[in-house]
Amino acid sequence: MSEAQLPSVGVEQARELFFRQGRDPAPWIAPHISRSWQRSRPVDHRAIDPEPMALALLRERREQAMRLLTCAQPELDGLAEHAVGNGCVVVLSDASGLILEEVGSPDFLPKAQRIALQPGVEWSEDHRGTNAIGTALAEREALMVLGGEHYLSQNGALGCAAAPIFTGRGEVAGALDISGETQRVNPHALGLVRMAAQQVEHRMLLAEANGHVLRFHARPALIGTAREGLMVIEGGRIVAANRVALELFGRSWNGLLDLDAEVFLGENWPRMAHRRSLLTLPGGRQIATVMERSTAPGSARQPAMQTAEARTSGSHPGPEADDVQPLLAKAVRVLNEGVSVLVNGETGSGKEVFSRRLHAASRRSTGPFVAVDCASLPETLIESELFGYDEGAFTGARRKGMAGRIREAHGGVLFLDEIAEIPLALQTRLLRVLEERVVTPLGGGQGVAVDFDLVCATHGHLPALVQAGRFRADLMYRVAGFTVALPSLSQRSDRHALIERLFMESGGAAKHLRLERDALAVLAVYRWPGNVRELRSTLRAVVALADVGDSVTAAALPAHLHGTHAACTAHADHADRSHDLAAAFTHPPQSEPLLAITRHAIDEALKACDHDVAKAARRLGVHRSTVYRHIARERGKPAGR
Repeated sequence: MSEAQLPSVGVEQARELFFRQGRDPAPWIAPHISRSWQRSRPVDHRAIDPEPMALALLRERREQAMRLLTCAQPELDGLAEHAVGNGCVVVLSDASGLILEEVGSPDFLPKAQRIALQPGVEWSEDHRGTNAIGTALAEREALMVLGGEHYLSQNGALGCAAAPIFTGRGEVAGALDISGETQRVNPHALGLVRMAAQQVEHRMLLAEANGHVLRFHARPALIGTAREGLMVIEGGRIVAANRVALELFGRSWNGLLDLDAEVFLGENWPRMAHRRSLLTLPGGRQIATVMERSTAPGSARQPAMQTAEARTSGSHPGPEADDVQPLLAKAVRVLNEGVSVLVNGETGSGKEVFSRRLHAASRRSTGPFVAVDCASLPETLIESELFGYDEGAFTGARRKGMAGRIREAHGGVLFLDEIAEIPLALQTRLLRVLEERVVTPLGGGQGVAVDFDLVCATHGHLPALVQAGRFRADLMYRVAGFTVALPSLSQRSDRHALIERLFMESGGAAKHLRLERDALAVLAVYRWPGNVRELRSTLRAVVALADVGDSVTAAALPAHLHGTHAACTAHADHADRSHDLAAAFTHPPQSEPLLAITRHAIDEALKACDHDVAKAARRLGVHRSTVYRHIARERGKPAGR
């Protein structure tokens, strides 16, 4: 029977044919899945999930891969925002498939851990059968593995997109992966990890270069970006190149490495140094080149271990400045001494992303990062969520109880987002845990010793809350040992570079889009009251509306971004209104008319939104906890008031 005559079957039927009947699945599934299933035959498809390796051994493996971890950190940070927003996780593995780092959605992380998708577990095909990490490493290409395409049935609800990371000599260094529920992983996620892997390769090659570095591209404007070709020449021979270089020259690593540079580039190649030149390729096509001498500040000849300052400030080479890096370096030093860090910033300014970067660069990097959104938890649940409970502690409790988030953070970092929203009654108990480092679950069980570092975040002003009697002064002093004030997007001096990077990460690179200068200018001067979160959402919409290969001009941007003065004024009014609404509950009341106006505004918003708290909060531009507090106060009023 010819391939055209073969019946069309789904993945589940293909599994039946392969696992039960031993038939070749190639006609019915993607070629890379078919090849992987065949390679995975030695794996017991009924195997149980393994336990992660000991922390000491994982720490040693991470130290061996320090170059990869350091160069991948900016991409992990950037992809983390996408992952959190889409209920996914971002995973970095080494060349063997061992997971070194995992960040992303707090909702999906526990699900990932239940199937051993966590640091310290090897996800090579030899251990886990067909999966995006292991199969991308084996196939040496970016790919997706969705649902039942996984070899192990327990991974059947998982969707994964992974891309291998190569050294300048064509060796596999590791893989970047986005994983989540099957319906949440799509070609866009694949494009993101493919682009991120290219960024990591670019950064690693420059960090390891110890000779002349030739930068080149057919489009001169792209020289100096991660899309440029790179070639390293030592002792007159080509010793490394990235994949862009291979594509431009039409060569493989085997066909390019160790060639005589003079034979390949011409006898005048040393004269290219520090100036732009034109290089003629086979076939007559010319490309722009720049040659420079690498001082190799991060050469592989240096020790693998780096200081925390180097890991936080040196991990993002290139022309882009980062206003957050100096703050991060200071916070790492403080946190490593056991001092709690408080991250303060406007909504959407990246408090959780900063905190995850802080964890990754700290002494606790091999331990868990446990995030708790205090604002999203009802008062009735926050106590059990934080402190855990014993069996039978209350009606509806799990049969075996629950450890609680504080105990889950043992050996790592506990991140309390919107710390100001913790009820006053629980603040005393939290303070006791922080002082004694012992947590007692609900139900009166035995206290359990815990060891963790604490990072908290808030968009409010804790001293004002203390003055208003809504936050304990002694707890404030305990959680705010060192305060980091994140700048708003409009205050960041690196916002041009940040906008360009986020544009590419939001799908611009995958669709080969170009952000024109007039569009960048409009985006850079806009006030962005929602900060990076709002910017990223806007860029995603712009990218979605663009066709492949488009040049995105100012005309393609949403109408409200134009007319900078008017837009900024309108949003300033919006921000002032949001501030006044929040301040009426945060600061001591100064006038009854202001409170009356505030309460009336919230009541009207609730009516207009059919009493949907989330919609009313968005309409008013305030956090939903502000609306909840208003409702609670109204319900607590005496009748007839």
